[in-house]
Order: sequence, then structure tokens, then C-alpha cells
Amino acid sequence: MGSCAIEEAETLNKKFQKLLRPSRGAYFILLAIFCGASLLAGEYWLAAGESVVTLVVLLIHKVNKKRRDRQLVKYLQSAPNTLESMGQGDSPFPAVLVRLGDNGIVWSNAKFEAMTGIAGDMVEREINDVIPGMTTDWLAIGKTQCPQNITVGGRIFRVYGTSIRAEDTRGTMLGVLYFSDLTELYRVRDEYIRSRPVVAIILIDNYEELTKNLTESGISTLNARLNDTITKWTEDYHGLYRRMERNRFLFIFEKRDLRRATEDKFSLLEDIHAIVNPAGLPASISLGLGVDGENFEENYDFAALSLEMALSRGGDQAVIKDRFNFSFYGGKNREADYSSKVRSRVTANSLMELIGQSSHVFIMGHRNADLDAVGAAMGIGCLCRKKGKKFKIVLDRDNNAAKRLVEEIVKVPEYQDVFISGQEALLMCDNHSILVVVDTNRPDQVEYKPLLEAISKICIVDHHRRAADYISPVVVNLHEPYASSASELTTELLTYAVEKQDVLPIEAKSLLAGICMDTKNFNVRTGERTFEAAAVLRRLGADPVDVKMLLQNDFQDTMEKYQIIKAARLYRQEIAVAALPTTTNRVLAAQAADEILNISGITASFVLYPDGDQTIISARSIGSANVQMILEPLGGGGNAATAGAQLQNTPVKDALDRLVASIDRFYES
Repeated sequence: MGSCAIEEAETLNKKFQKLLRPSRGAYFILLAIFCGASLLAGEYWLAAGESVVTLVVLLIHKVNKKRRDRQLVKYLQSAPNTLESMGQGDSPFPAVLVRLGDNGIVWSNAKFEAMTGIAGDMVEREINDVIPGMTTDWLAIGKTQCPQNITVGGRIFRVYGTSIRAEDTRGTMLGVLYFSDLTELYRVRDEYIRSRPVVAIILIDNYEELTKNLTESGISTLNARLNDTITKWTEDYHGLYRRMERNRFLFIFEKRDLRRATEDKFSLLEDIHAIVNPAGLPASISLGLGVDGENFEENYDFAALSLEMALSRGGDQAVIKDRFNFSFYGGKNREADYSSKVRSRVTANSLMELIGQSSHVFIMGHRNADLDAVGAAMGIGCLCRKKGKKFKIVLDRDNNAAKRLVEEIVKVPEYQDVFISGQEALLMCDNHSILVVVDTNRPDQVEYKPLLEAISKICIVDHHRRAADYISPVVVNLHEPYASSASELTTELLTYAVEKQDVLPIEAKSLLAGICMDTKNFNVRTGERTFEAAAVLRRLGADPVDVKMLLQNDFQDTMEKYQIIKAARLYRQEIAVAALPTTTNRVLAAQAADEILNISGITASFVLYPDGDQTIISARSIGSANVQMILEPLGGGGNAATAGAQLQNTPVKDALDRLVASIDRFYES
């Protein structure tokens, strides 16, 4: 059978060479030139005879050309029958033969006509007229499969093809296209995807606060209302719903319903707020969903990780984790203020034990460290002194926002040689070193990332909402997004781990300065624990007047700050945006953003300015706008009231356009 196929192919090739001979137009041009030469030479009878001969030959050529074209079409219409006979029967696929130059159809089989629903002769019609959007460019560049599937009559086809180049001077290209029907295959595939399981863990965020001081009957009534609300929501998705603990539920449903839940923006998040305890506290819920895992176990692990992410971002939101990314829904409300300090006490014990077992302790904040990062680092340093361990604070002495405080710290004997660069720390660390990261949870924002990658035992003390690219793994993690500052959390650690005489006045002052800076002198993001921490630091020797002096600006900086405020423009009637054409100091930009919020009617402020090839954004909010959620799509982070972003290789104008688009998405979602 193979030798027969080869012979048939050779026969086809010979017939193509015979039918597609080169044009004889050049010969007629030459004859016309001879006629012209005879006229110029005065040989009129010779010229007349040559003209007659030329006309006769031209007429014969035209007749032969028409006959040859008819033979070509007839042959092309009969050639596929020969191709099909090589396959021992009719072609199992719809097939069509086209010219690649103009996409004209020269032949099609019955299955192709049935597929397109066009009966009769298709010859000389273009393929994209018969199948809209169909091209043969991919065949012309040597590919044998169309890069996209074709839909005809509601069915999906994958198109294969081969090209033939005729051995003539025109290089005529022909293409044979075969259509493979994959409709049923895609239906099975789509049904498989739609029926994949989604594992969801539902948690009542503030269950302890809701049931505080309630009687048994009151708790039972509250539980019944919570369970009824959650059950009503899950019934729409026809899944498996079970209560695992008093405040934790397991829900398994199919992926086909996940899109409906996301389009509904997980209405359970808002429905649960209708449940209020006798003290007036509304219920809050978090959902962690795992999808696209290899099995139920991996989906459950994804769901647990999603729930942890939701809680670390303040709760009251849904987080979906697939094999690659996190997706966030809700979380627009501000973080709840929790009075329990159990986690701080447990963390203090674990951190002190880890410090005692280490050879070196390195403390590191974010780049361009501010008062909160330095203050929290000083608090961790106090824990190290209590355990008798030497410690180093990784800080860029030239590029930071707390230079005045650092100058005071280095004058204290215990801190004269504490501040070192990241490179120095990298040379000093060993396998028994630990790294305590304060005031950030993102690996790209730390002071010196190579040190983060070199040390395996990492601890985190942070108050910012967790981003998708958080530091992992972590040995000890005190991450509380409801806290006002990292200094507040560190102060709580001190209350459980050291005595009053163990804390130096400069350490207490640094911690209070960090709290004052992040709370804008106790005006934003403050709770009862914030004031308790401030009271503790006051007893430990922190002087509010000294802290106030640390936050002062000189005359020139003050004038520059008000120039930034002057450049602000109003957007959506309550948002002020200041886009600066020239660079400025980061501290001044943050202070200007804070100062703008003192203007009546302004609930959020954004200050943008260039810094080399990047644009820096500093954002503040005292209203419903969650600036962390607005800047997160731009690669930023922070919390609901304070956030920032750095847009690499982006001019201020482009950064402003992206910011406005993100603000619109936040308000329209």
C-alpha cells in the first residue's frame, strides 16, 4: 500500500507540473518587438506578416489557456478522490483545497459542504466568506495546525493542513485543510472542569467577642442565627455543608458555582453583619477557598492557607487560593479591634526561647526605615539584652526616615555599634542565626533581601495587611493587622518578657515615637490596646514632649510640605490627589498626605512623586476608602488607613492614570 501511495503522489506531481506551466507572455512581447523593428526599418510587408502571425499565435494561446484552466479545475476537483482512495475509503474529515494567495476555494468534499451548510459549487469562493474569520496565514509560514480552533454551526473544529508548492515560475501555493470535530471532547473537558471540587472553610472572625458575657441561652440563640444565615447561603450552591467547631464550618461544592459566588462578591460577608449581639457588635466572617488542587487534601490545604491570609488581612473577606495565585473579595471594612492579648503572650515566650538558642540575632525593618520600624527594632533589641544575647539592627544609615532618632540612639553606650549594613550582617550570620523582621511582611520591601534569603529562622512582627507575596516560611509570627503599629505589638511583647528596669529610656522613647507616627498622634487606627501600650511606655520613661520634637520639621521642610498640599486636586468629591512633577522627601510626602486629611470633606489622600525611574505613592484615609486595597493592584501594601506603593519604570503621569483606574474599581466593585 505504501508503494502505491508513492506512485500516486509522483503522478500527482507530474500532472501539476504539466498543468501549471509558466506563462508565454514574454514570447509575445518579443514578437511585438520584432514587428516594431520591421516598421522602423521600412519593411512594411514584413511587419504586416509578422503581425498576422503574432495575432494568430496569440489567439491559439488564449484558446489553449482556457482549455488548460478547465483541465486544471477538473483535475483539482478529482484529485482529492485519488487522495481519499489512498486512505482505503472516503475522507473521515471535512476537507477543502484552497489557493494560499487569495484564499480561493478550488475544491471541497461533501462533508465540508455539510459542515458549512452551503450546498452546491464552492469553487472560487473565498474560505473566509464560507467560514468567517478563517485564514490560511499559518499554512503559508509552514505550520500544519491552525493556532486557534474554529467554530462552525455551534461545533468546535481543530484545523490541520498541508501546503503544496507548484514547480512553476509563479510559485503557486495550494493548501489542503482538514477539519477535526472536537466538540464532544471539549464538552467532556468543560464538564470535568465545572465539576471539580472547591473546598471552603468558613470562620466567624469575632466569635469570642460576640459571645462574651452572654448566657448559655444567649449563646445558643446566637449560634442558631449564625448557622441559619450560613446555611441559607450554602443552599444555593448544592454542596456539602458541615459544622466543624463552634465557629468554624466546612463547605464543599462544585467549581461551576464558584463563578456565581464571585460575581455575587460572596454576599454572605454582608449578610452576616445583620447579626448583632446584645452589646451592639456585628458578626464578621472570613472564607478561605481552595481550588484546582490535585485532590481534596490539597484543596483543603489551599483553603486553610486562604483563611490564614484572610485573617492576617483583618478578616471580613473571602480569599481564593489556586495553584498559582490568591484572589481577594471583600475586606473593605476596617479591621476590628480585639482586646485579647493571648497571642502576644504566647509569641513573647516563643520569641524569647528562640533568642536564647541563637548565636546571632539580626533585626531588620523595611527599606527607608521610619520611626515605627526603628522603634520596633529597639524593642526587639531590649528582649535580646534581657537574654544576654548580642544583636545587630540592619539599617541604611544614609537612607532612612528616622535619622534624628538614630543619632540619639547611637549616643547610648548599649547601642554604639548596633547599627550595621546588610552586607556586614550577611558576613556575620551563620546556621544558628535568627532574623527578626519588623514593620513589613513582604520580602521585596525588607532592608536587605539577601540576608532574608540567607537565614532560615525568621520571625515577623508586623501590623500591615498581608500581601500575596509574604515572607515564608516563618518560625514565629506576630502579625496583627488591627494593631496601630509594629511598635505597639513590640511593647506588648515587652510587658510579658521583661521587667521595668530592663527597658532603657531611649528604647521606650523609640517605641512611643513609632506609635505616635503611625497613629498621627493617636488620631487614627487607635484602640484600647494602643493607649495601654502608650501608658506602659510612659511609665518606662518615654517623654511625649521629646517624641513631639522628633516629629518636628524645620522651616524649609514645612514650606515644601504645604507646596505639596497646594498641588492637590479633588477627585470624586472626597479624594485629594497630589501628583508632583519633581521629587521630594518621603517623610514630607507622608506628612502632606496626613495634613490633607485635616481638610473638611476629604476622606482619602494620595501623594505621587518621581524618584529616579520609579514613582512613589503615599496614601492615607480616614473614611470608607481602604487605601491598601486601592494600592494593592499597583504592587503596594499597608493597611486600610495607611498605605504606599512604588511603581518601577513608570512616570508620574502613567502612575496617576493607573491610580485613578484603581480608585474607580474600588468604588465600583
